[in-house]
Amino acid sequence: MSWFDWQRAVIKVGSALIAPDGKGCSGQYLLPIARYISECRLQGKEIVLVSSGSVAAGRGIIAHSGIPSIAEKQAMAAVGQTRMMANWARFFDFPCAQILLTHDDLADRRRYVNIKNTIRELLNNGILPIVNENDTVATQELKVGDNDNLAALVSQVSDADMMMICSDIDGLFTADPRSNPDAKLIPTVESITPEIYALAGGTTNKIATGGMRTKIEAAEKATVNGVHTLIVNGTKGQVFDGLLQHAPQGTWFKRQASPIKARKHWLQYTLKAQGAIIVDNGAANALINKGASLLSIGIKETDGSFNKGDAVYIKDLAGKTLAKGICQYSDLELDKIKGLQSQKIIQVLGYCPSDVIIHRDDLVIL
Repeated sequence: MSWFDWQRAVIKVGSALIAPDGKGCSGQYLLPIARYISECRLQGKEIVLVSSGSVAAGRGIIAHSGIPSIAEKQAMAAVGQTRMMANWARFFDFPCAQILLTHDDLADRRRYVNIKNTIRELLNNGILPIVNENDTVATQELKVGDNDNLAALVSQVSDADMMMICSDIDGLFTADPRSNPDAKLIPTVESITPEIYALAGGTTNKIATGGMRTKIEAAEKATVNGVHTLIVNGTKGQVFDGLLQHAPQGTWFKRQASPIKARKHWLQYTLKAQGAIIVDNGAANALINKGASLLSIGIKETDGSFNKGDAVYIKDLAGKTLAKGICQYSDLELDKIKGLQSQKIIQVLGYCPSDVIIHRDDLVIL
């Protein structure tokens, strides 16, 4: 796969583009990015936007002296989130949705599944998810720390096959181009090695939280999970015209495996199964031969104790293990709804977080 041959991308836009002067939202650099997003959507591609800038957007509203305290920064984020969202929404003629995350949200299996379901449903309805770190409530131990690495985590939870980091730099260079006129742009990185990390400098932008090192860290997280990564200069509108024409831009970090292969490997070998679901012959056939999701109507029994978001085995009536996947319900909930049609789940449980028990994207055939 070439860098331009993608179906779902996470696009990260940094604070240097959202609020160039550090005092509030600006549209100075965003119009070409918004036009690129709109054009990609017209081509049938899906976008998840990771946007920095809430603290910078609220900086001019909250009084402070010197370096803002944590409480002052969180207040800035609280007032800045709405301004940042309004700033993006004015560029689009389709709806946008805000998703605020902390590291704890992504580390918790149940919340991880909820985030995945929400993003999936938003994309299915043609809505642009706009993700940011929840700076209003996140304490230091709950923070991802920078939106480059947040974008890498979002690329995993959203099953993206491309991550694009838009910043105020052209890409990765052989040396710091700000101090070395002989520095040359590296167009392609085959794999991320200690030598690649050695090329990374810090950030000179006072409102940014990450430099080139965090971008390489994010690229490493993404590429090992089957996601191509591009670092491009978002201050140059012609970059996005070039991307639409499939012209190389910035630095391309090649993925190390296909997204499907990486995800299936994670499901099969990394996640430990906490129990099992026994299905009837019709469900077994649909899973194996039709690539279907597992529905409640095909479930006969559960085995073991498991919670929503846990990995479970799927077995046929003879006890043969057919598949493994992430379950949307606990064993106690499944015992109440097994054999029922999906539309009756809410009548029995009083709620229905998902019409499927295990989505086909969260399942690997063994």
